[in-house]
Amino acid sequence: MSGLLIAAPSSGAGKTTVTLGLLRALRRRGIAVAPGKAGPDYIDPAFHAAASGTLCLNFDPWAMRPELISANAALHRSGDRILVIEAMMGLFDGAADGKGTAADLAAQLGLSVVLVVDASRMSQSVAPLVAGFAGFRADVRVAGVILNKVGSERHEAMLRQALDAIRMPVIAVIGSDKALSLPERHLGLVQAGEHASLEDFIDHAADAVSEECNFEFLLRIARQGLNRPSAANIERLMPLGARIAVARDVAFAFSYEHMLLGWRRRGAAISFFSPLADEAPAGDADAIYLPGGYPELHAGRLAAAQNFRAGMLDAAARDIRIYGECGGYMVLGDGLIDAEGRRHEMLGLLPVVTSYAKRQRHLGYRRVMPLDGAFFARTMTAHEFHYSTVVSEGEGNRLFATQDALGTDLGAAGLRRDQVAGSYMHLIDLAGAAA
Repeated sequence: MSGLLIAAPSSGAGKTTVTLGLLRALRRRGIAVAPGKAGPDYIDPAFHAAASGTLCLNFDPWAMRPELISANAALHRSGDRILVIEAMMGLFDGAADGKGTAADLAAQLGLSVVLVVDASRMSQSVAPLVAGFAGFRADVRVAGVILNKVGSERHEAMLRQALDAIRMPVIAVIGSDKALSLPERHLGLVQAGEHASLEDFIDHAADAVSEECNFEFLLRIARQGLNRPSAANIERLMPLGARIAVARDVAFAFSYEHMLLGWRRRGAAISFFSPLADEAPAGDADAIYLPGGYPELHAGRLAAAQNFRAGMLDAAARDIRIYGECGGYMVLGDGLIDAEGRRHEMLGLLPVVTSYAKRQRHLGYRRVMPLDGAFFARTMTAHEFHYSTVVSEGEGNRLFATQDALGTDLGAAGLRRDQVAGSYMHLIDLAGAAA
């Protein structure tokens, strides 16, 4: 079994672009890869899937139990595929409690770490920086460095000489190139599905990575020391129903693939529908899931989607279980106020109005405990990340009691009316030792 963790000293070093380039470059060489993303990110995995041609799973060392991480790694690596996981933030950055770092993930799975260094503002100082990261934890092996944003041949020579002095291999060198930057918006990168020239970008990244890359060494370190994870059919989040209709388009793109995979392994059949294309959920569905996304960017189209509205209202009238997360929760509400202050009428299934006119960031891991009457039975881990705010609420039952990563009580969250429920929380796993 083979595996790599693509990490960096901090955010902004170019991990995502380098990972995309590596995934595509390895694929060109006929090497099968299994892409992964550390942490709770729901945008980068779509880019990884596009670059590799393979589904990308999340591996979250704070929110996921170790057994789920190991089981997902085993399931994801059918055949002789190389597991390539992109880290989040800096290698040793974790949640508010300091736990759940990308380094923890590397240690659990035995992944060799490739450190991506933004060299644009340094030369010889690269050596103490890399040496510090390489020696910080005995159970984490930094096996090599990819130098990113290198300005010239002379600059490259200085960097290589400094790293030679600490015996740190240079795996690849990537020159400064403005075309290797991905556009961003308030929750991170602009989604993969919104890039008209995504394939060209990924091919360009693969060319840049391949120009000076020691692929033989890269494959050798990938095969060193990976722990053999279990493929046991472990306990996972219970599916919402036996036949689950899942909203999926650029307004509802933030579903975790590991959760859908878990539902399927528990016997659920999953169908997809696009609210933006004015599609209704499958008529035989006994549960409907509206994941997060960017409904605030498409509020007018969603408000005008009559088939979608009719299908959702009909399902609610038949007591079909409906659950919305973050953006999905906003759409289940009475109204959504966009950035220009315009109100758009949503489904009216939950008594809440949300607004994007006055942005306020809410970010962090959560531990959520279902309240009486909720159709969840166990304490779960979740992640919250949004800029919209609740401007009014009507009568309804609260869904979860919540805590942050430090165990601080954050009060009750979400709403429930009969079989319709939602909150800003993106559910990740059953709570366990990982949290």
